[in-house]
Amino acid sequence: MSEPGGYSRDALRKAYVEAWAKARAGAPLTPLEALLADVVALHPEYHATIADLEDALGHEKSAAGDAENPFLHLGLHVAVREQLAIDRPPGVAAIHRRAIARLGDAHAADHLLADALGRTLWEAQRAGVAPDERRYLALARAALER
Repeated sequence: MSEPGGYSRDALRKAYVEAWAKARAGAPLTPLEALLADVVALHPEYHATIADLEDALGHEKSAAGDAENPFLHLGLHVAVREQLAIDRPPGVAAIHRRAIARLGDAHAADHLLADALGRTLWEAQRAGVAPDERRYLALARAALER
């Protein structure tokens, strides 16, 4: 089954593995590879999985649900970075700046948005509707106020 944008699950995982390998080797990166490698670099807990193509392709969340899917987590980071680059939905960049000021860390601010985005996508999927940008921003603002 094909994923959004025409990429299969394995192709997306392979892109992370290849970008990370190139970055570690000091090889030139495309803008997309640089984005993927930068997000991976922030998550040393995933480095072993991302460093091995076979491990990356075969990685599954445990039945006990005790392990986060690194590719979902990294993908949310990539989505947030792309949103920030164009301030879409409008206001997301301002929330991110406020989160950095409050939390003192851009990565923590990325996580705040990624958590809100993940919840928004989950809710939309459960309801069978398109994700609601207003809901996403409201969740992010609420998390910022906690």
